[in-house]
Amino acid sequence: MNLLHALILGALQGFTEVLPISSSAHLILVPWLMQWPESGLTFDVALHLGTFIALTVYFRRDIIEMIFNTFDAISSRSLDTPAKRLPFLIVAATVPAAVVGKLFEDQVEAVFRSNQLLIVSFMIVFGLLLGLVDMLGRKRRVLEEINTGNALLIGLMQCLALIPGVSRSGITITAGLMLGFSRETAARFSFLISLPIVAGAALLKTVEIYKHGIPSGEGAPMLIGIAASAVTGYISVAFLLRFVQKQSLAPFVWYRVIVGGGLIIAILSGFKP
Repeated sequence: MNLLHALILGALQGFTEVLPISSSAHLILVPWLMQWPESGLTFDVALHLGTFIALTVYFRRDIIEMIFNTFDAISSRSLDTPAKRLPFLIVAATVPAAVVGKLFEDQVEAVFRSNQLLIVSFMIVFGLLLGLVDMLGRKRRVLEEINTGNALLIGLMQCLALIPGVSRSGITITAGLMLGFSRETAARFSFLISLPIVAGAALLKTVEIYKHGIPSGEGAPMLIGIAASAVTGYISVAFLLRFVQKQSLAPFVWYRVIVGGGLIIAILSGFKP
């Protein structure tokens, strides 16, 4: 992989992993349209690691606070405050996607990765669902009101993000809005539950690299991908959490519909890059 491809794909990962527009769809469709070669395992690690760095840096205070609250809950054997419950709710929301991902990731990849028409169709369908829920949801509940049932439902919905085009942040924000949470709360909880998922994905792929080694010439693209993903991921988190305080999610819905619709027309017209 050359350095320009690494920079572009790293930036794409950072922006699209956080924004509700599907990182997997973009990372499949852009190389397909540009006729770029497969990025490979090494670069997958770079993308996940960069996103994890961005989320960890942005939510560093939340993470430190949750660590202390976890020890406090264990030592007191009590979950009597929302702060003590939050780390365990994040775990509860993470488990379904972790289990389903481990069991079915390869099958999902085999079915959807090379089917561009399905990917863009899911971009549109789940984009419209996000827009509908954003319009109709009550948007009143706050982070302190999340309970175990809410966390599990959001976690189950997160399983759908295995399908390219759905968007992990998009489907979890959709689930949060369905449950009556505010846009900011839905987005914040979405990012918090992504931390263990992204960390786990990076760790598993890093273990694979450790077994096989970094291929010759892949070191520099890997570092550039990590840096680009980390910087754009941090910018995207900060942007989205501010944006949803005052604005609807309509721009992201329109983006998904316009891009997805354009690609569907192109594909059905016989377009081949």
